[in-house]
Amino acid sequence: MSGERDDLENSFFVAEGERDPMRSAAQGGRPVLPKRFYKQAEAAPVEGGFAVLLDGKPVRTPAKRPLVAPHEGLGRAMAAEWAAREEFLNPLTMPLTKLANSAIDGVASQMAEVEADAVKYAGSDLICYRAGGPEGLVKAQAEAWDPYLRFAREKCGARLILSEGVVFHAQPPEALEGIAARVRAHVGEGPAAPFRLAALHTITTLTGSCVIALAVALREMDAEAAFKAAHVDEDYQMRVWGADEEALARRARRLADMLAAAQMSAFCAEA
Repeated sequence: MSGERDDLENSFFVAEGERDPMRSAAQGGRPVLPKRFYKQAEAAPVEGGFAVLLDGKPVRTPAKRPLVAPHEGLGRAMAAEWAAREEFLNPLTMPLTKLANSAIDGVASQMAEVEADAVKYAGSDLICYRAGGPEGLVKAQAEAWDPYLRFAREKCGARLILSEGVVFHAQPPEALEGIAARVRAHVGEGPAAPFRLAALHTITTLTGSCVIALAVALREMDAEAAFKAAHVDEDYQMRVWGADEEALARRARRLADMLAAAQMSAFCAEA
């Protein structure tokens, strides 16, 4: 990332499995993080949206595409992530930029596949598999998940079937088509479509529920409350057996990703 270049790559935003193993080993297994090399980060209007600029130079994705947001608020929020970094640039602390990279480099070129993968979750959606006991867990699941069943029924025309335990059961085809249609309508078309879909898919995989993701994307449900609803079982187990510090740290990172996806979805709903 030389200061002489006209643009700047953020190639340190690569997937963990794509990092150089020899370099990682030389660092004792620790990720190699670049130091902050710029004084100012800002968003500026360009063709197609708002670009992130570092000292006036545009940032590019790991695949060397322009890092351009389709909405000014999103562009400014991403620039704020870069501005907030003090000494090192860590992708874990820049979830909006990380998600935008995914939208631009990955989702945009395979919209149908990503959409189908999100909808597939509805076929075995988290909210449809209920515990038979103990009573406290049964009650907690009902309180957390029943509002999403109503959302699916009222907003998607999808009447989902519940079952006890974890054995797979097929959902009615018309229910799945109702959810798929709502996903397609939400994603829509245009420059913001890959960003909307990337956000929806992220929330789906983080919660295990396409229904929860849709409710958040359509701003029918609060993102943080939705994340908590998706972790009812985990919270119950922690109340019984206690919390694990490493598990809590991983959960905090997932929550940050969830909130970033919800923020991106909200911005791009207006784009």
